[in-house]
Amino acid sequence: MYLAMNRFTVPTGNADAFEDLWLGRDSHLKQMDGFVAFHMLKGAESDGAILYASHTVWRDEDAFRAWTRSDAFREAHKGAGDTRKLYSGTPAFEGFTSIQEIT
Repeated sequence: MYLAMNRFTVPTGNADAFEDLWLGRDSHLKQMDGFVAFHMLKGAESDGAILYASHTVWRDEDAFRAWTRSDAFREAHKGAGDTRKLYSGTPAFEGFTSIQEIT
């Protein structure tokens, strides 16, 4: 399993617009081989901002890398530059390979 995560710091005044953007977008993830699950997580408010994390689970890192090179990825992220005003800084990417799973 491979977990791809982006963290976003969103000023509280932009939280509703940020959530509407994510809840209304077509991610194109379901059509990708190796896609397992997606979650958009909302953290606590601190110092006038809320931490959000997009959390995508893939069969393996190769499946994730194929997604990043796909037409579906480009389609899902078109216009992403127009939404930068909703969050502070840049999204912080973190990728993890599973070394243990307990179900």
